[in-house]
Amino acid sequence: MSTLSTLKLVAVKKPTHIPALQHRRNKLSNKLWEQINLAQSQIDGKPFVVMKFRSVKDIETGLRKQVEIPKRIKAWWFVADTGKVCFSVKYGTRTLELAKGKPSVQVESAEDLVKALTAIKSAVEAGELDSQIEEASNALRKGFGK
Repeated sequence: MSTLSTLKLVAVKKPTHIPALQHRRNKLSNKLWEQINLAQSQIDGKPFVVMKFRSVKDIETGLRKQVEIPKRIKAWWFVADTGKVCFSVKYGTRTLELAKGKPSVQVESAEDLVKALTAIKSAVEAGELDSQIEEASNALRKGFGK
C-alpha cells in the first residue's frame, strides 16, 4: 500500500475521441513532418520514403491482401524567379494564407527551408493557424457537397 501512496492518483478517463480542431492540427503537423524530412533528405542526398498500405486483390486466389507501397510525397517548395526558395503550406488541396494576401514563405537556402518548416510546424501545434485550417477545411467540405 505504501507504493500506491507515493503516486498521484486522479479521477480522469481517457477521452473517447479527439476534437475536430485537434485532429486537423495533427493532420497538418504530420504533413509538415513529411515535408521537413523530404527537404532534409534532399540536402543529405538520401532518399526519403514513407510506406503506406494498399489493399489489392490477389489474381490467383481472388482474396484481398494488404501490400506495403511507397507513399508519393510532393514537395511544397519551388525556386522563385529571384533564385530563392519559396514554399506554401497546404491543407488538402488548399493553400493556407499565413498572413493576409501572403500564402508563401521565402527563404534563402534549403537549410533555411527546414528551419522555416519546423517553425510553421511548431506554430500549427501551438494553435496559431487554427483559423486558417478551419477556413480551408470548410472550403474542402463545401466541395464535396456538389
